[in-house]
Amino acid sequence: MLDADFFRRWMMTAAASIDREADRLTALDSAIGDADHGSNLQRGFRAVAAVLEKEPPDTPGGVLTLAGRQLISTVGGASGPLYGTLLRRTGKALGDAAEVDQEQLAEALRAGVEGVMTLGGAAPGDKTMLDALVPAADALASGFGTARTAAEEGAVATVPMQARKGRASYLGERSIGHQDPGATSSALLIAALEETAGTGEG
Repeated sequence: MLDADFFRRWMMTAAASIDREADRLTALDSAIGDADHGSNLQRGFRAVAAVLEKEPPDTPGGVLTLAGRQLISTVGGASGPLYGTLLRRTGKALGDAAEVDQEQLAEALRAGVEGVMTLGGAAPGDKTMLDALVPAADALASGFGTARTAAEEGAVATVPMQARKGRASYLGERSIGHQDPGATSSALLIAALEETAGTGEG
């Protein structure tokens, strides 16, 4: 079973990973976006880590809801509301349970992903974060490692796509040949989940 501490460690691991990969995310974004994806997420996840260290909630849902709120309030551009919605909806779907299992998390993550779809009006194949998140959510019930692989493969699969949503869509065919930064950062989030499961219960 996964408790609040597991979810807090997941967010801390994600924050450390975003910190390490911020320059790469910004480089990807400079090709097809505003060149600020890495720095925006870095600022947001640092704020998440700070608030979770100061006042960690005592339920899994509480941890993710607080993290989502923090991202919405500190991250500019589209990624703050999208990531914030993902975590808040996932947290809300987990409810007030003190512990959840992997299947419950998978179900909650799907609810979070649906929230992102609704907010952004995008679908898999549009060259967005959904290309990593949808396969990851579908695979999570089978295992954390399976979800990580699905997310990472989904991110790489955005390279030959033409963007149909977001800033990159303005480039038309020039968006082809570049890996989507949102899908890449989403894969980092799922990789952090797998790493957390590997270091504790899971």
